[in-house]
Amino acid sequence: MNLQQLEYIIAVEEKKHFSRAAEKCYVTQATLSMMIQKLEDELKTKIFDRSKQPVKPTDIGIKIIAQAKRIIAETRLLKEIINEEKDNVTGDFRIGIIPTLAPYLLPLFLKDFTVKHPTIKLIISELTTQHITAKLKNNELDAGILATPLNDTYISEHKLFNEKYFLYVNNTEKGFNKQYVLPQNIDITKLWLLEEGHCMRSQILNFCELKKQQQTTDNISYEAGSIETLKNIVDNNFGITILPELATLTLTENQKNRLKYFKPPTPVREISIVTHQNYLKLKLILLLKQSILACIPAEMRLNKKMVVVSI
Repeated sequence: MNLQQLEYIIAVEEKKHFSRAAEKCYVTQATLSMMIQKLEDELKTKIFDRSKQPVKPTDIGIKIIAQAKRIIAETRLLKEIINEEKDNVTGDFRIGIIPTLAPYLLPLFLKDFTVKHPTIKLIISELTTQHITAKLKNNELDAGILATPLNDTYISEHKLFNEKYFLYVNNTEKGFNKQYVLPQNIDITKLWLLEEGHCMRSQILNFCELKKQQQTTDNISYEAGSIETLKNIVDNNFGITILPELATLTLTENQKNRLKYFKPPTPVREISIVTHQNYLKLKLILLLKQSILACIPAEMRLNKKMVVVSI
């Protein structure tokens, strides 16, 4: 038994096909099949049911593959310990970032990070919080950038900044001429929301106390997949929506006039870099944190009169 064989069975389980698994591992299908067959002979058990398409692990195969993933992960940790000790910050850095943050935060720091750290290759995916945490636990990502706290014992959180929420209002809407808006006074029948699966949606429902209202109304007829869609609907049609602070930085002067402030303490979402609790490349996390904090407005790092909204 060797690590290469364990990587092969993990690839087959992921791709559910011997040929595609071989492509992923950069070997011929014959080589991959032979190595897996040798492992099965050594263990005296079948790991995969080859009679089914797509290929599926046997019951005992599921347990073997789960253990193989743990062994491979621990092997990678050994290499990370050595690199960390030698101060070698190189290689791939796999990051997941939530869609309500990616379009606004990534353009701010990507150039700075890549110029300062040319030996690090960033591999970035837009994913929901649920998918990011799952991939962190499966060692498919190195880090995530998302709203916290998650209250997950397997995830470590490295706080970056607090991001204010603003109400964004069409000029035809009445009743928004006061200096501050109270969250509980928002009319849900006029509010455009993100679709299910976005943590920002659940935060808005929480701090505006809209869950109780939802039980008695069916007036939300459209749910968008992006903040830009919500903003454009308000600009060109009617209604209101809620924008995070970074999404307001590139607004035109006319659009900025549509922003309304919430009454202090201001509702915010806490943005953090998150990793698996056993992740060892802390110097890499520190470099990413430094690059991000250097590129955002200084006031976003302050915590005065703000309430972090629960997810």
